[in-house]
Amino acid sequence: MLPPLGLHLIMFHKGFKCTAVVRRLIPWVVLTNVMLVLYCLTMTRQVNISPTQEETCPLSMAKTSPGIITGSPDSKQDCSPKVNIMFMKTHKTASSTILNILYRFGEKHKLKFALPDRRNDFCYPQPFLCSQVKDYRPGECFNIVCNHMRFNYEEMSKLLPPNALYVTILRDPVDVFESAFHYFQKIIPLTWHISGNKLTEFLNNPEAFYSPEAINSFYLKNLLFFDFGFDNNLKVNDPRVMKEIQYLSRCFHLVLIAEYFDESLILLKDLLCWSMEDILYFKLNVRRTSSVSRLDPEMRAKALQWNWADWKLYEYFNASFWERVKAYGRTRMERDVNELRRRNAEMRATCIEGGDAVEAQKIKDTHFKPWQPIGEKSIMGYNLKNDINPENRTICAKMLTPEIQYLSDLGVNLWVTRLWGWLKDYIL
Repeated sequence: MLPPLGLHLIMFHKGFKCTAVVRRLIPWVVLTNVMLVLYCLTMTRQVNISPTQEETCPLSMAKTSPGIITGSPDSKQDCSPKVNIMFMKTHKTASSTILNILYRFGEKHKLKFALPDRRNDFCYPQPFLCSQVKDYRPGECFNIVCNHMRFNYEEMSKLLPPNALYVTILRDPVDVFESAFHYFQKIIPLTWHISGNKLTEFLNNPEAFYSPEAINSFYLKNLLFFDFGFDNNLKVNDPRVMKEIQYLSRCFHLVLIAEYFDESLILLKDLLCWSMEDILYFKLNVRRTSSVSRLDPEMRAKALQWNWADWKLYEYFNASFWERVKAYGRTRMERDVNELRRRNAEMRATCIEGGDAVEAQKIKDTHFKPWQPIGEKSIMGYNLKNDINPENRTICAKMLTPEIQYLSDLGVNLWVTRLWGWLKDYIL
C-alpha cells in the first residue's frame, strides 16, 4: 500500500563508501523524493471540523436514506437489514475480505460510501478527518465507511447517522506482527540493516533495532493498537492500555475474530439482519503458504511480549466474542456456519477456475490481480471461469475483485496509488 509521508530522505554519512548496499538504496532516494512531491500536491487539506450541529450527519439523514431493502427468508422477521455501517479495517486481519462483502452489499442497494480520494486509504497513518473523504461537504451523510484509516471516533461520527453500527476485526497479534513484518519491511528502514533471518534477529533483541520516532516504525509494534488511534509504544502493564480497550468496547457494536472468520460472519449477519447470500465470500489478499514464517513457541512468546498492548486488546475482545457466540447458541451457530460453508463451496465451484486461489503470475485477468508487497509476488488471487451463466457472471466477478480495482469500479480516481504501484513494480 501507499507508504506514509516521511519516507523521503535517506542520509549518507560523510565518507561512506559506495558499496553494493548503497547502490541498492539509490532508487529509494529517487523514489521517495518523487513521492514527497506527490504528497505535497495531493494531500487532503487537514482541517479540523468542529462538531457543530450544522456540520454533522443527522441533519442530512433524509437526503441519504436508502430505499427499502426487503429482508431475506433467513433473516429475523422482526428486524430489517441495517445499512449504516462503520467498518474499521485493521491491518493483516482478513479485513480485505470483509471489505469486499461491504462493497457488494452497498453497491447492490445503492448505498452511499464515504470513499478516500486519489488513494486507497484515508491518509493513513494520519488520524482520520472528515476532510479526507472524497468530495466531502460538512453536514453530508453516508451509509458505509470501510477503508483503511487511523481510527478517530469523533470525526467518524460526523459522517454517519446516530443509528450506525460500528464493527471491526482482530487477529492473534503474533500473526499480525509476522504478516506485517513480511509485508512492510521494504518500507521500514529500521529493518534494512538486519542480516540473516530478519524476523528472528529482530525478536531476539527488538530494542536494538527499534526506534519509536523512526520512519514507519509503527508497523513493527502493536500495529492494531496504532490503527485504533492509540500510542503503540506504551509499556507493559501501563494502565492506559486497559483504559483504551474499554473505550473501544463502548465504540464498537461487534468485534470479529479472524481465526473464527465464519463464526464472525454469522454474528455480523445477525447484527445487521442480513441474508446468508449477503455474506458469501472468497478469501482475498491471502499470502501463499511458503511465504509465511513459522515461529516456534519461543519466538511466538517473544512476539507476544513485544506486542503486549495488541495481545491485551485481542484477549479482551476474544472473550467478548465467545460470549456473543454463547448468546447466539452453539447449536444454531454450528448449523449456520455449515450452511455458510456449503454456500461458499457452491460459489467456488460456480465461479473459480480450478476451484481455488493461484499464485500471482498465474492470474490471467489484471482486473483480478491483487496488490503485491515490494519485490515479490506472494499474494494469491483467482481466475474467473469462462463458462459461467450470465446470471452468475457479475456476482462472481465482484466476489473475486481486489480492493484497488473495486475502488476504481466505485468511481475513485486512484492515480496516486497506481503511480506508486508502477514505481514499486517496475523501478524497485
